Amino acid sequence: MTPEAPAGGPTAGALPGVEGLSSAEAARRLTQFGANRLPEAGTVPGWRKLLGELTHFFAILLWCASVLAYLAGMPQLAIAIVVVILVNGIFAYIQQERAQHAASKLRELLPAMVSVRRDNRVIKVHTTELVPDDAVVLVAGDRVPADLRLVMAAGCSVDESMLTGESEALAKVPGDTVFGGTFLVNGQAEGVVAGTGGKTRLAEIAALTGKVEAPPSPLARELQRIVRITATMALGIGVLFFVLSLLVGISWRDAFLFAIGVMVALVPEGLLPTVTLSLAVGAQRMAQRNALVRNLEAVETLGSTTFICTDKTGTLTQNRMNAVEVWTPAGVLSVIGAGYGPEAEVTGTGTGEAQHLSTAALAASVGRAVLHEGKWIAEGDPMEAAIAALAARLAGPGPDPGPDPRWGAEEPAVSHRFAFDPRRLRESAIVGTTLYVKGAPESVIPLCVHGGGDAGEAAGAARAREKVDQMASHGLRVLAVAERTLPGPPGASFKLEEAESELTLLGLIGLHDPPRAEVRVALEAAREAGIKVAMVTGDHAFTAAAIARETGLIGTPELVLEGHNLPEDDAVLAALLDRDGVVVSRVTPEQKLRVARLLQGRGHVVAMTGDGVNDGPALQQADIGVAMGLSGTDVAREAADLVLLDDDFATIIAAVEQGRATYANIRRFLTYHLTDNVAELTPFVIWALSGGRFPLALSVLQILALDIGTDLLPALALGSEAPSKGTLKRPPERRHLMDRALMFRVFGLLGPVEALFEMTAYTAVLVGAGWTPGAELPPSDVLMAASGAAFTTVVLAQLANAFACRSASVPPWRLGWFTNRLLVWAVLAELGLLAVFLFLGPLAALLGHAPPSPGGLAVALAAIPAVLLADWLYKIARHRRAAAAVPATKVQRL
Repeated sequence: MTPEAPAGGPTAGALPGVEGLSSAEAARRLTQFGANRLPEAGTVPGWRKLLGELTHFFAILLWCASVLAYLAGMPQLAIAIVVVILVNGIFAYIQQERAQHAASKLRELLPAMVSVRRDNRVIKVHTTELVPDDAVVLVAGDRVPADLRLVMAAGCSVDESMLTGESEALAKVPGDTVFGGTFLVNGQAEGVVAGTGGKTRLAEIAALTGKVEAPPSPLARELQRIVRITATMALGIGVLFFVLSLLVGISWRDAFLFAIGVMVALVPEGLLPTVTLSLAVGAQRMAQRNALVRNLEAVETLGSTTFICTDKTGTLTQNRMNAVEVWTPAGVLSVIGAGYGPEAEVTGTGTGEAQHLSTAALAASVGRAVLHEGKWIAEGDPMEAAIAALAARLAGPGPDPGPDPRWGAEEPAVSHRFAFDPRRLRESAIVGTTLYVKGAPESVIPLCVHGGGDAGEAAGAARAREKVDQMASHGLRVLAVAERTLPGPPGASFKLEEAESELTLLGLIGLHDPPRAEVRVALEAAREAGIKVAMVTGDHAFTAAAIARETGLIGTPELVLEGHNLPEDDAVLAALLDRDGVVVSRVTPEQKLRVARLLQGRGHVVAMTGDGVNDGPALQQADIGVAMGLSGTDVAREAADLVLLDDDFATIIAAVEQGRATYANIRRFLTYHLTDNVAELTPFVIWALSGGRFPLALSVLQILALDIGTDLLPALALGSEAPSKGTLKRPPERRHLMDRALMFRVFGLLGPVEALFEMTAYTAVLVGAGWTPGAELPPSDVLMAASGAAFTTVVLAQLANAFACRSASVPPWRLGWFTNRLLVWAVLAELGLLAVFLFLGPLAALLGHAPPSPGGLAVALAAIPAVLLADWLYKIARHRRAAAAVPATKVQRL
């Protein structure tokens, strides 16, 4: 047979077929077409990624502040700000660095050595040395080294799941194309190389994955928004007060120092490291629940997910084909067993006939799976493993039952085998004088003789087909098994048409890949959480729909789409997809990528699961790619943001819960940080409005000490708050991190309360020392004690604020003061740092403060109940407003 011209280049005259090339010709073609390796994708150097973390808008703002502080004669402040920039950038780089090695992992899918025919003999060459028109020799278990056009195939089936998503091995015949990276499950084959390197299907998918640029995560967009808002506020207010300071007669240098202080007070320097550490805590918790996070922002993105596109095999199902029902003319057996071990519960009638059927099915198989500890060794067809397990279970527990009584002490070898053919939909083998046939019922049953005349034939066939329909309606894959005693001596040759005729139907085997027990509950939880779920798989539509029904995934009315029938109009397809419970089967990598993009175009935050190379582009495109850790390929894992260590859909929902908790925690410590900023800004505002006659209560270095020192640990503890009970009882958060409610709580309530007590403590110390507003400044020791009182007040108020921020609706005493132990330890550490800042002489002198007087300390302590009381009253009012907004009928239901 003459294959088509290879994709790697033209053929030279007649194709060599199985004779192969000469070594000289192979060398010439290697020079002409290049090595058989996938093109390397360009990667961004590590130094450029680190530079990006140090030069984003937020960092540039701080760099400018550092330079200005240095020019203004404040080297300590300049150094402190640089340290903040470096800590933020380096930590973010270390935590966020994603391994972009999908292309290198794709290369590892190609075997190192391969057998080829050259110079009229079979030799081993390195995969990279393959050239177009090389004749490749493959046996079961070999990885296909390049795209091949088969010229010979005997009992040949190929696992293409890593490219197509199809979970079952596909039979191949001469003339078919097999793709590089797939592997031969059964039989043997020879093929002519039709494409190498960048001309292979594997390279096309690699290129598609490389071209896909993942969209920014919801958290990244929100943080960019917060940075823009805070930067604009800092610059605007800084410039405004610089001008005001000049207008009231303050020197330009003092006005500049004041503007720098205002900007530093408004920029939450500790926000980014706090966010990153909070995401790291969430990632650690997800890892404890078998979800490994490869990209920290994926922690929060999961919480924002509105649509999950899940694969079928291994995610919704156990990826273990089981023979669960056997029908023979003598009766029906139900087989219940775990894994692939021999132990099982078998009920029904016709056990002997069923044993005979399972043995016949094994004989008709191309090769038996070798089972070890419940798994098949090497890469093989799970259906064969299920049949082998069925035979072991029907033989019963106990000692080895010995040889099959029909064959005697030695099992005879197969004298001839008719391989599976996609047109015949069956395969068969001759053992001795008996032909055993196994295949699709619609292919096997018409070849059987049922006996009893025409009426008996019709009735027997109808009975068998009725049982097939019954099994199929339960989502089972049905195999028919038949046999025939052949005339003539053992080993006699027969033509296919002669042998596969006048068969006796032994029965039917119903095979099932059982759904995971927890999937139905997880799907219900997803829907309760406002998340739509679709199945997007490479499997057959019937199989996919059956599993979708069994797990409760499929919606009402049912909608099952097939890849080759998808509407070409994007708007039409997007409208079809944007519903809960849709099933999309037989999808290609390009179609899966299209599904992700269309759903994102409808405003969804999409989580896409996958395990094969074919899933790489879609995993990269989705807002969060979820790869299988047990059954997935390295390519899928490298393209994904999250890897499921147990391949379980329920783990996704558990991760969603943690993601939502992380989002809520970010709002918690954002409230905490911004409240502190109000208290830090207030002294500068009063100083400016007084024309410099009212002393400045806090210095810029004190503000940095508050942001990076005392505030950081409680903020991190708030970032570790456990998910609340109602986390999955509501739709995903679609509001901004900095929304109107948060802004009011910060700038209209908690911030002003802290600022009021801060300035009261500061003024109390000054007035206690005899100072009156407008008079000359008191001695420096009094100013330092007053500043220490203001500093202490902010720290103690933030202590109370940390507990208040644990919930937006529940006071801390109802949550329990000690239910977040990290927060308790953080608050104790905050008090320890306060003591160090106040009483460690050199450090206190650098910050410009001293321990407060008794009066100042009393006011500072009063800030604790004041903040808690204000927060409690706010939550009461908020609850009443929410209750008033709910219709009375709904209140009664609640």
